[in-house]
Amino acid sequence: MPQRRAFGRHGAGDLIIRKGLERGWHDAYHWLLATSWPRFIGLLVVGYAIANLVFAIGYTLEPGAIANAHQGSFGDIFFFSVHTLATIGYGNMYPQTLYANVLVALEATVGVLALPLVTGLVFAKFARPTARVLFSDRAILGTRDGQLSFFLRMANGRRNQIVEAHARLSVVRRETTQEGEAIRRIYDLPLVRSETGVFVFTWIITHPITPSSPLFGATPSSLDADQAEFVVSIVGIDETTSQTIHARWSYLPEEVVWGGRFVDVLTDLDDGRRQIDYARFHDVISDPRESPQP
Repeated sequence: MPQRRAFGRHGAGDLIIRKGLERGWHDAYHWLLATSWPRFIGLLVVGYAIANLVFAIGYTLEPGAIANAHQGSFGDIFFFSVHTLATIGYGNMYPQTLYANVLVALEATVGVLALPLVTGLVFAKFARPTARVLFSDRAILGTRDGQLSFFLRMANGRRNQIVEAHARLSVVRRETTQEGEAIRRIYDLPLVRSETGVFVFTWIITHPITPSSPLFGATPSSLDADQAEFVVSIVGIDETTSQTIHARWSYLPEEVVWGGRFVDVLTDLDDGRRQIDYARFHDVISDPRESPQP
């Protein structure tokens, strides 16, 4: 059975089934903020249509409640409900009974309350700080500066800078305690450089595999057997919005290249500027002279 991720690569997917938690509308605001834009807009359209259908059916319960509506025309009643809920009020159709006026007052109240709620949700989704950090498709376990190391590459996918960026690398693996209990343990992997004042170029995250490293003595087969997963995260401040942003990525053992290095994507131009070639960002050069396994 192939290994599955325990952590969503982008931090948005929910890869864990949470059984036994209370469900309902108690956390609807958070769910609506986290859901995708197509689903959010689709829910708004469906909710708007259902609300108008419910009120339109209510108007039809009393024949002749809406003036100038064609007899038996549900379409006229439905669009009258649309005008009322949106507080448009064209005036060609209007309530002419006490029942219809009460229902119009109720629908107008719903419309007045719903508009700021939806506007606030849309603004909150637009205002959510997001990061566009690129992570290399594969990590590498090879030699760097003469030291066996685990490393991966990151870059800012926007045309601005991330200031006060902090990176963290961990490995999650399955272990068995002395009592025979199967657990998943998380080990932090110390980095050569875990923070940078300005994240503008590419950043190669490097963990030296010393005798004290949790990866010391690891092999491809041992990582597979332990169901290891490498998780890297970055937190920083977006220079444009001055908001804190974060991103996350993960690597399974089959996504780790044993031996090699990343292709250099940084070039000095004649005019003094520097160019980053993102087309080769994920490329890896294999080096058969390396023997990465400790």
